[in-house]
Amino acid sequence: MTALMPPEWAPQDWLWIGFPHDADEWPEVLERAQEQIAAFANAVAESGQGVRLLVRDAANEARARSLVSGAVRLERRTFGDVWLRDTGPLVRADGAALRCRFNGWGGKYLMAGDQEIGAELARDAGLAVSESDWILEGGAIDGDGTGLVVTTEQCLLNPNRNPELSRGEIEARLKRDLGFDRVLWLGDGLLNDHTDGHVDNLARFVGPNRLALPRATGPDDPNAAIYADARARAEAFGVDVVEIPSPGLITRGDFIEPASYANFAITTNLVVVPTFGSLHDADGVAAIAALFPDRPTIGLPADAVLAGGGGFHCASQQMPALTPH
Repeated sequence: MTALMPPEWAPQDWLWIGFPHDADEWPEVLERAQEQIAAFANAVAESGQGVRLLVRDAANEARARSLVSGAVRLERRTFGDVWLRDTGPLVRADGAALRCRFNGWGGKYLMAGDQEIGAELARDAGLAVSESDWILEGGAIDGDGTGLVVTTEQCLLNPNRNPELSRGEIEARLKRDLGFDRVLWLGDGLLNDHTDGHVDNLARFVGPNRLALPRATGPDDPNAAIYADARARAEAFGVDVVEIPSPGLITRGDFIEPASYANFAITTNLVVVPTFGSLHDADGVAAIAALFPDRPTIGLPADAVLAGGGGFHCASQQMPALTPH
């Protein structure tokens, strides 16, 4: 039987984080995005966990060093975008790192280095790399550590990913490559999410068979119907659903942002929740803190990171501790 990916709340040796560097991908917000990612890296490092912050070149290394503490390790790497949740290695409990094919989120964002960075990080960490024959991004799935995984039909059944694969064939690959033997299929992800509905912006396991889902926080919440559909599907599947607030309507000009507190990062000693200047930020952080009584939870500003297309969870990938702590 294929070894499972440990759940994110299991002990970790370190966290890889991507440092924003491309002004074309971060128009008008690059410096603030760098500051917000640096604050994320500092918080995790100060909690006592190792952090490896990936920087693109000498100039970005200097910029990062001016923002982070000496506890953060900088690594110069060739990568396109910062979303290591999708391009980094998916590490199983047997020490093998899975690297599926990557096509720039359905051909939308093809950038140099993003197809190679996952295998490079895994090999440099001393892991055996298992290459697979289908397209899968890490943010498209979330596991509970027992063999149950949640995903969305909008992403994994999207014809821009694996048009030749049926639902059953995708389920078989999730079992073959990552050990998941049960799949909870949600419907759509958040409105305007360029990843085509990654589940880590919608639904997150916070314990075995326990799924955190947002609830709408006002009549203008753009994702109210999506949240309701996800809850109905999860409850019908037999999953224990716990609600967290939605940030509500978050806009940048006329654009409705796919803002979500569900894009929190779970680390060994800390949970970090993105905040957006919403009236619901404090309630969102408090609700997530209640789900993790064994470690502190903090909120950090992430509006500039969101403007680049993601959040703290998207920009990071954990290296599980493969030996008992």
